[in-house]
Amino acid sequence: MCLAIPGKVIKLENKDAVVDYGIEKRKADSSLMKVNVGDYVIVNAGFIIEKIPENEAKQALELIKNEG
Repeated sequence: MCLAIPGKVIKLENKDAVVDYGIEKRKADSSLMKVNVGDYVIVNAGFIIEKIPENEAKQALELIKNEG
């Protein structure tokens, strides 16, 4: 089982997106769906596979923060 942590798209360069997870930033391939800077996303195997509403992303991040 893997845990998907939401991240925020902070930069787009062609099909590459820079996703900020709060503690680190990583590149992800955005060729599977249209994303914009500011979107919250779920990444799997280096690909953005889902956009999620900001309020859901913030709730998930708060739960993760409180469990740690």
